[in-house]
Amino acid sequence: MLAIIQARSDSKRFPKKVLKKVYGNPLIYHVITRVLKSKKISKVIVATSKNKSDDELVKYLKKIKIKFYRGSLDNVAERFVKAAETQKTNFFLRVNGDSPLIDPKLIDHVISIFKKNMNNDIVTNVFPRTFPKGQSVEIIKKIILKKNLKKMSISDQEHITQFFYRNAKSFLIKNFINKNKKKSIKLAIDSKQDLRNILKKYKKKQFENYSIFNS
Repeated sequence: MLAIIQARSDSKRFPKKVLKKVYGNPLIYHVITRVLKSKKISKVIVATSKNKSDDELVKYLKKIKIKFYRGSLDNVAERFVKAAETQKTNFFLRVNGDSPLIDPKLIDHVISIFKKNMNNDIVTNVFPRTFPKGQSVEIIKKIILKKNLKKMSISDQEHITQFFYRNAKSFLIKNFINKNKKKSIKLAIDSKQDLRNILKKYKKKQFENYSIFNS
C-alpha cells in the first residue's frame, strides 16, 4: 500500500510547522517514521507544493531520502492524484503531515478493512469522526478522485474527501469507529498551543511509543 503524506509550510496559524523540531527532529520526520512502522505500507511519498515556501521542506526530504511530489498549493485533490500516478497505484492511504502521533497499528487496521472491502471507493475513520484529530486515516481509490476533480469546489479541492462525504449516497464509503471510549486530547498540530499541549502530556518516550489503542 502506498501512503501519501500531505504537507506544506505556509500554514497561517503555525508557519513552517512541518519543520518545527519536536524531541530533536522535525515534525514531518515523526509522521514519516510512524507511517513507515506500519507492516502494510510499502511506499511513502510526501505530497507538497511547487511554491518557494516548500523549498526548505523538499531540501529536508531529499536529505532523509524520502520521495516527494510537488504540485498545486491549493488544489490538493489534484496534487494527490498526480502523486499517486507517479507511483502507478490504484489506491492510496492519505495521512496529514500535522499528525506526529499517527498510530502505525491504526494504519494497519484500515488497510486490513480495505482489503476485505476492495469494492469501496473510500475506507475512512472520519465519516463520522470518532477518533481524535491527528488519528485520521483514509484509503481512497485514485480513479474515483480523478473522475471527480472537475466537480469539486475550491474548498473541496483543498479538503479532498469533503466532496465525497457530502455526496455520500453516490459513492461506496465504509467508515470504522473508535471503540475506545476514553477521551483524548487533540493529537493534530494546527497551532503552537496544540504542540505545547502534546509535549506537556507526552514526554519523549511516551511520544515515540504512543498508540491510540493503549491510550
